Amino acid sequence: MARPNDLELGADEIVAAAVEILREQGLDAVSMRSVASRLGVSPVPVYSRVGNKEALLDAVAAHLFADLAPPLDDGEPWPEYADRWCHELRRRLLGAREPRLILGARRDAYVEASRPLVAAMRADGLSIEAAVQACRLLMWGTVGFVAMAQGPTVASTPATRRRLPGSDAAGVTLEEVDALFDMQVRFLISGIVETWRDDAG
Repeated sequence: MARPNDLELGADEIVAAAVEILREQGLDAVSMRSVASRLGVSPVPVYSRVGNKEALLDAVAAHLFADLAPPLDDGEPWPEYADRWCHELRRRLLGAREPRLILGARRDAYVEASRPLVAAMRADGLSIEAAVQACRLLMWGTVGFVAMAQGPTVASTPATRRRLPGSDAAGVTLEEVDALFDMQVRFLISGIVETWRDDAG
């Protein structure tokens, strides 16, 4: 798509083109040149609008990870919200399809996503220190799980009913990945509830 004037090119268009390339071909295909080609311009205006490739990838991550947290329902107990929060965070991170992007995202996106969960915990009586610690455990658990589960996970043999999810040394099926994530979130939340029962009481 040729442009009569490269000055018309906006940063949002550049980021949108980079996101398209990421979703179609993966992170390695995202470059200043590939984005410029997608937009029908020379690389010069792309560099002038976003800086270098590192800045472009930061902008892509900021776009993908904006508004990560689901809204908190009125009166929702923090353990229920935490379960929903972890699952929604995982769903959004899976859209990035790239562990390097997930682990390399700027801290602010994750800090913003943490705010409503910390607020829900504080409203239920946890101290600020306990709430921040608990939120960090859930955040790191979710981000780390998503990053680790992005690699080759499919087992060579089909899962059987009797086998525990994730117990096959050859790998796990996609269904088992979901089951393992549910277990991880449940264990983390129940452990936090038990640890901070007195603090919240």
